[in-house]
Amino acid sequence: MKKTAFLFCLLSLNLLFSQKVQDFVVTSPNGKIKVSIVISDKITWTISHEKDIVLAASPISMTLDQNEVLGKNAVLLNSKREKVNQTFDSPFYKKKSIQNNYNLLLLNFKNDFAIEYRAFDDGVAYRFITKKKKDITVKSEEVVLNFDQDYNTLIPYVRDLRNPKDPYISSFEAHYENKKVSEFTKDTLAFLPFLIDFKNHKKAVFLEANLEDYPGLFVTNTKDKKGFESRFSKYPLQEKNGGFNNINRLITERADYLVKTKGTRNFPWRIIVISENDRDLANNDMVQKLSEPSKIKDISWIKPGKVAWDWWNDWNIYNIDFKAGINTQTYKYYIDFASKNKVEYVVLDEGWSLEEDIMKHNPNVDLEALIAYGKERNVGIILWSSWMALTKNTDGILKNYADLGIKGFKVDFLDRDDAKMVNSVYDIAQKAADYKLLLDFHGMYKPTGIQRTFPNILNFEGVKGLENNKWTPNDDVPLYDCSIPFIRMMAGPMDYTPGAMRNATKSEFKPSHSNPVSQGTRCHQLALYTIFEAPLQMMADSPTAYMKEQQSTDFIAKIPTTFDETVALDGEVGKFVALARRKNTTWYLGTITNWDSREITVDFSFLEKGKTYEAEIFSDGLNAEKAANDYKREIITVDSTTKLKYKLASGGGLAMIILSK
Repeated sequence: MKKTAFLFCLLSLNLLFSQKVQDFVVTSPNGKIKVSIVISDKITWTISHEKDIVLAASPISMTLDQNEVLGKNAVLLNSKREKVNQTFDSPFYKKKSIQNNYNLLLLNFKNDFAIEYRAFDDGVAYRFITKKKKDITVKSEEVVLNFDQDYNTLIPYVRDLRNPKDPYISSFEAHYENKKVSEFTKDTLAFLPFLIDFKNHKKAVFLEANLEDYPGLFVTNTKDKKGFESRFSKYPLQEKNGGFNNINRLITERADYLVKTKGTRNFPWRIIVISENDRDLANNDMVQKLSEPSKIKDISWIKPGKVAWDWWNDWNIYNIDFKAGINTQTYKYYIDFASKNKVEYVVLDEGWSLEEDIMKHNPNVDLEALIAYGKERNVGIILWSSWMALTKNTDGILKNYADLGIKGFKVDFLDRDDAKMVNSVYDIAQKAADYKLLLDFHGMYKPTGIQRTFPNILNFEGVKGLENNKWTPNDDVPLYDCSIPFIRMMAGPMDYTPGAMRNATKSEFKPSHSNPVSQGTRCHQLALYTIFEAPLQMMADSPTAYMKEQQSTDFIAKIPTTFDETVALDGEVGKFVALARRKNTTWYLGTITNWDSREITVDFSFLEKGKTYEAEIFSDGLNAEKAANDYKREIITVDSTTKLKYKLASGGGLAMIILSK
């Protein structure tokens, strides 16, 4: 008996160690990127770009209930390859259409699962696919990023004081910390997207896409500190009110699984975008390419535009004959300003209703009168709501306000991306679409492509925006402004809320609640309206401030919020960025720098050859180093052969509108 058992164990070990190793390779269409997949007792992938290793061998797996591990001793049934080269329309985006060119490898395994790999010229992605008849419970997913060297990173960490014991409560707002892979901060997590700085000027940004019915991805250091490994928020079982004004839902008990979900489904994409030149990161479409197409058939009612915003400027209007504040007269003033300057919307931020019950209005705000007043002046009204208040009766609330004539909602204080919250975002998006309502999500995790699936979602926060200037004296904002176009903006639009008309140099900046100030120059602020992607773009300052600076206001008002074409002109992560965007036949150009002043050359070769253009140019004034709101406005003639040099002041910028003659 003992001899038989010994022989059985020996046979089992021999079978295990003799399992056939299978290798697959998929390359990008241009041949520069190579993805190598090895199937043995585990599944690993390795990525190289030309001769450089981008990702060392890294395992992937997914654990289901009953200890079923997809990726452990996996038995390959077959493989399928496909070359795809297609174009799809991209309304409400930075370009009219997107070229989607990639090579696909699909590996089908025993036990009803598959892994799909796609190799693009600018990066790679993979996802798990399950084909099980019954629902499944996902216990965990192994996403590992191993590196061959201890590279520098730009990475945003979770730091939230609302529930320090729960690292998954986050507003997803953080400046990037420049540290080596091995120097990952202890006892915290990092969220996506983040950047790795390789040799030969190459960089990689890590993202995810098509996040649906699943929690968002966080990372921490691997045990050997040579890479990163995944962490996910477990499914919430018990919650309580907490956080700011008690309007967050904090988790008090979690399950031992990530999600209970359909057995036949596609899981989120794990993405690595690779660039040889920093500027290419500022004009990347990877998340858009890997997202589900629109579920809204008729999108004609979706109207992007700019928004006159109240909260940042603390309702601080003056030279008027009424008391400014959260009241009907103040909002009529905002509507008059918006109408005069062709601003499409006014948002009523917190205070127009009870925070815990938005069906109960502030008695000082006559909402129906404001809707009618705005309609007469071609200005739509958007309402602020906490996520908690809206989800008490999502259908009833959305129907009620849609019937009144409201155009959309700014939904705030989600501050989680567990599967329950992600599902809630999809539910709100679908119901808002049913009632033809726009959405702007604040206190929100980074976009992961839902903006393509539900194009009524016109913006997301998940960025450390201008509001932080009201209370943080030590943040390096120009540095951050020159970093996010290459990192956070790759995930999708950003509700950064630019537009400050009070501007300060580095030495003069001080936070202010009622008279907030931006770091950097006036032209820096103007340029952000072209650089930052935001189909629903805020004008953060007060009508009074804008009317005092009518030249700047007129310029901002003329810049659209979606475009037909984007050209990344130049840039270096954390230092400067220059972008040009076209709408119809008009071009818009924005350039900003960090606190280092610099000289740049604008090459107008992106313009159509043989045509003459008139350029309205706002550049930093000669005295902008001391008076940050100093600028020079000029109108000149340019064509595709023009090259012009400009001096950007410390924290400065350059903004242009280029009209075809």
